[in-house]
Amino acid sequence: MIMKSRLVEGKATPRGAYPHVKRVGDFIFVSGTSSRLPDNSFAGVHQVDEMGTMRLDVREQTRAVLENIRDYLATEGATMEDVCDVTSFLVNMNDFAGYNEVYAEFFSKENGPTRTTVAVHQLPHPHLVVEIKAMAYKPKNT
Repeated sequence: MIMKSRLVEGKATPRGAYPHVKRVGDFIFVSGTSSRLPDNSFAGVHQVDEMGTMRLDVREQTRAVLENIRDYLATEGATMEDVCDVTSFLVNMNDFAGYNEVYAEFFSKENGPTRTTVAVHQLPHPHLVVEIKAMAYKPKNT
């Protein structure tokens, strides 16, 4: 079985020893993905006042995360329709409704992937409120 890992140009560099995407045969695994942008800023983070107070927007972050995943899959010829399993990590389950609303823009309950959503104490940066990892199935020959 051929395995191929890929870092995707134009995206934020992983903060550890892992690729954005790994293909194993007909399966494509997408590493935990955040809303971090190539310049190391984050989508969905807004400075509210001169004291540095931040407003963290789960909808905007979720949209950016899913768009990153979509872009990573495209490097392997796959789309969001090929995603078969998703694991989502939320720092605060009070953000579930906003996350779920944006998630539904990308996937349907009838044909979307299986999904697990868990609350975590924190993510790798204090401005992150959501991280998502995904697995897709896309035969190499199609």
